[in-house]
Amino acid sequence: MSVSFDRSRAFWLHPEPLILASKSKGRRAALEQTGAPFLVHPVEIDERAVEAEVVAAGGDADAVAARLARDKATLVSLTRPGALVLGADQVASCERRRFGKPPTVAAAREQLRFLAGRTHRLHSAIAIARDGALIFETVAHADLTMRAFSDDFLARYLESVAEEATTSAGAYQIEGLGVHLFERILGDHWTIIGLPLLPLLDALRREGALRS
Repeated sequence: MSVSFDRSRAFWLHPEPLILASKSKGRRAALEQTGAPFLVHPVEIDERAVEAEVVAAGGDADAVAARLARDKATLVSLTRPGALVLGADQVASCERRRFGKPPTVAAAREQLRFLAGRTHRLHSAIAIARDGALIFETVAHADLTMRAFSDDFLARYLESVAEEATTSAGAYQIEGLGVHLFERILGDHWTIIGLPLLPLLDALRREGALRS
């Protein structure tokens, strides 16, 4: 799948479009805002196995998110010679617990019950690779406080979003009905949806891929 814009050449200087190693709708929408031409090339990796390896080595939520973003970028870059490949991943943490994408709606329900009334942190990692070599990575944070909502509200929310609750860390999409879950948010919108755009654009400018 590809997305391109006539306006892109006003800013984009690289001979190849950016490759997004993610199938996230939110990340695609964020990149569309920039006007940069990009292709979507998702990659499947065993995220739970990678997480277990990082944690066993003493890594925290930042380390887990960074490793997953790095692996996605470097793996896809090996199949796209010369192109800049963007990998991204997001982990939520709260009171010494980490949360990735819940595997089922039932798991999302239990996760949201735990997070209700608490503040959790989103760890949003991005990495850029070319020809298997990492050229940039960073992790951005956002802190979000959920309302102490009722079980009835939670049931109606999950009925409305259904399987979408299993597609992101935290079990919500802030750009959709997930906004009803919150009472306070500290952090930029792009970090919350899993693609911190400002450090990404800065890295692409330093690389000469974007006009400065």
